[in-house]
Amino acid sequence: MAAILVLIVAAGLTWRALQAQVVDPLAGLKSLKTVAVPGPPADVLDQFVKDKAAAIQLGKALFWDMKVGSDNKTACASCHFHAGVDNRITNTLSPGLLGGDKTFQLGQPNYTLKPEDLPFTKHVDVNQAQPQLSNVNEVAGSQGVFTRNFVEFGTGTSGDTCAYVSDDIFHGGTGYNINGVNTRQVTGRNTPSVINAVFNFRNFWDGRANNMYNGGDPFGMRNPNALVWKLEGGVLRQIQLAIPGASLASQSDGPPLSAVEMSCAGRSFMKLGKKLLGQPPLAGQTIAADDSVLAPLAAQRNKKPIPTYAELVKQAFRPEYWASPTLIRMSAADEAKFGSMDLTPVRQSKRSTVKFEVSQMEANFALFFGLAVQLYESTLISNDAPVDRYLEGQTAALNEQQLRGARVFSGAGRCARCHAGAEFTAASFSSVVNQRLRRMPMGDGLEAVYDNGFYNIGVQPTTEDLGVGGIDPFGNPFSETRMAQQGKTHLLGNGFDTTRETPVASSDRVAVDGAFKTPGLRNLEFTGPYFHNGGKSTLMQVVDFYNRGGDFADANRANLDRGIAPLGLTEAQKQDLVAFLLALGDDRVRYRKAPFDHPSLCFPHGHKVSSSGALLQDGSTGNGVDYTECIGAVGAGGASSGLKPFLNLDPFQR
Repeated sequence: MAAILVLIVAAGLTWRALQAQVVDPLAGLKSLKTVAVPGPPADVLDQFVKDKAAAIQLGKALFWDMKVGSDNKTACASCHFHAGVDNRITNTLSPGLLGGDKTFQLGQPNYTLKPEDLPFTKHVDVNQAQPQLSNVNEVAGSQGVFTRNFVEFGTGTSGDTCAYVSDDIFHGGTGYNINGVNTRQVTGRNTPSVINAVFNFRNFWDGRANNMYNGGDPFGMRNPNALVWKLEGGVLRQIQLAIPGASLASQSDGPPLSAVEMSCAGRSFMKLGKKLLGQPPLAGQTIAADDSVLAPLAAQRNKKPIPTYAELVKQAFRPEYWASPTLIRMSAADEAKFGSMDLTPVRQSKRSTVKFEVSQMEANFALFFGLAVQLYESTLISNDAPVDRYLEGQTAALNEQQLRGARVFSGAGRCARCHAGAEFTAASFSSVVNQRLRRMPMGDGLEAVYDNGFYNIGVQPTTEDLGVGGIDPFGNPFSETRMAQQGKTHLLGNGFDTTRETPVASSDRVAVDGAFKTPGLRNLEFTGPYFHNGGKSTLMQVVDFYNRGGDFADANRANLDRGIAPLGLTEAQKQDLVAFLLALGDDRVRYRKAPFDHPSLCFPHGHKVSSSGALLQDGSTGNGVDYTECIGAVGAGGASSGLKPFLNLDPFQR
């Protein structure tokens, strides 16, 4: 040892420099700037998109436009306005609906989350999974729309015409002195971030947003009825699409028709097209003059005529998909074949039997919506965090504590097993495209095949939410492992090759139930609450979870990832690990600098109550009265104040 120290001194090396050379915890990693951005091949995209910049402009306008919601109050951004996620705290609880539970345990509709409510699973000792002090199967989700049935599209300020439905789950409880007043519904899972979502091979927590885009809904080639209209030789024809590398387009076509998230039940994309195409983008919302994408629209507002969504579609997409003068006559059955199908268990409306006519542009509105939003979201890349700068050679970008935390991350903490690569997720395109199915011993020691990038980590019992183990509306499993086991590999697409994939026989054990897509870890400081159920409020709570080997590892052992086991980290190691995770944040996201700038947005944030605590009721609808919160437009230069963590909690706090 003395000889080694002499050599170090002679070479003029410090101990820190030697560590960096010998045991660099990030050795082999590269900055995210070096990773190719996934997406449809250029020659495929060119078959649909005429002007990519115009399509990105259309996608950003659609993403932030509140009129996309049936109520004219709900945009895609309403659940993704804060570092790509939703940090609202009032009326954000959902019971364990995906596990069949319709009762609230922690609170009730319109409840406001408090720091002491989380984590949802509490322990006598944070380092031991058992004994538990308490557990609730609530989900901290995103506030959506009231339960209503679609009647007809609206072009005015009040939104679509929809019929009132008495909600038997999301209604004012006894604590509000008025029983049965509908509150807005809440999603059954926590909202994932759209930032860096382009790097995911599949999207949504359960992976149902297929990598192959069919032009109409999230389910790719699994939906045989998803057709678009193409003008060929002066004749309109229905064709099937299978666009690879387009999971974000598949994802984008889901929420606008979800009867929980954005729409009255029973609306089609055609009717959404009828509503929006004749209207100017973002009417009633402010656009910063220096918006990195929408500045031309802001300038055009002072001129006549103001462009409509139809004109933006014409600028962005090839005329084969919108230029036909022929009207298409639709029946209710025809309409039901187009547009996304909502998986959420809600009361569905009866469709009208009256035939109606749509233009080709209206008929293909789902296609335009999906591809435009995909192209916009593909610009939301966070790749300038301190960790990126360190990997680019700026060794001072990470301090000593963060470097110690990186060693825990790649070593004793076992984090890098699932949060791999520059994307910090094994569910990334670069990881999954090389091997979509994997075989390994599970938590019980027995071997099984599973979907690469999807893991059961024991957040809640498997039966509470099957995740990628669920079934799509056509009876197909979300799991690619089970699709292969059933001989349906022809519906997987994107180069799935049975000759080089992990083989799976009908008799093989499959471990996918209760497994969820591994999220990327960038900007974690701002994206709480964490996990698919939103059950942890701080990064320290997340680290404690992994250190004790999950909360329900024993109950989930048959499907549990084998890496979920007690880690034995010291308190200092935990502190260091949290410090490293904070080094994955990008200041452009913190201050909403381009490309993360945005128009103004107002969104419902719970419901108003009287001085006596009674839930106020809208006399015209019978629903609760919204409390509205607004954020201002931010231009390319960003805002002066930075985003805050969930509930303004210190990330190191328990």
